[in-house]
Amino acid sequence: MNAKFKPVPREWQQVMDEETIARAISRMSFEIVEKDRDLSSLAIVGIRTGGEYLGKRLQQEIQRIEGCEVAYGVIDITLYRDDLSSAQSQPTLRGTDLPFRIAGSRIVLVDDVLFTGRTIRSALDAIIDFGRPRKVELAVLLDRGHRELPIQANYIGKVVPSERSQLVRVRLSEMGYKDGAYLIERENR
Repeated sequence: MNAKFKPVPREWQQVMDEETIARAISRMSFEIVEKDRDLSSLAIVGIRTGGEYLGKRLQQEIQRIEGCEVAYGVIDITLYRDDLSSAQSQPTLRGTDLPFRIAGSRIVLVDDVLFTGRTIRSALDAIIDFGRPRKVELAVLLDRGHRELPIQANYIGKVVPSERSQLVRVRLSEMGYKDGAYLIERENR
């Protein structure tokens, strides 16, 4: 193990490694470009925290592919969560940064894992508070199923079948880890 990366527990089952994550980012970037060649109104918006890093990677890859600037921002959904009243501790606000005009934009919302859909619903509510985009699409690194809301990703890195009781965690170099995605039994958190 490289000393510069923090280790993950051995019992975590790896479902994506550094190479498969890089390929997924590249593929999703091409899909985003191919869906609508007019990139003038495209903005990548990462959901803090995992989506923030993946969104930045998507933005950089699209810029590399197309040779043009692509707007990028991050959104903090803390105050939009539907479980805020049942939270045991005071939530930490990390801030939203959307340095472009939302109204009329084609937003690609980015998160690391799509599960129940509640995080995405919260992010949609937050974005609408800043303006009315022309279109909102969803890109996720992992789709693990078990939706509670009718939300579907437009761009998916990998579908990972899981039990509802399991957890899925993404660890990235921006967090101090070697890139990887893991399936975890709940008692092994």
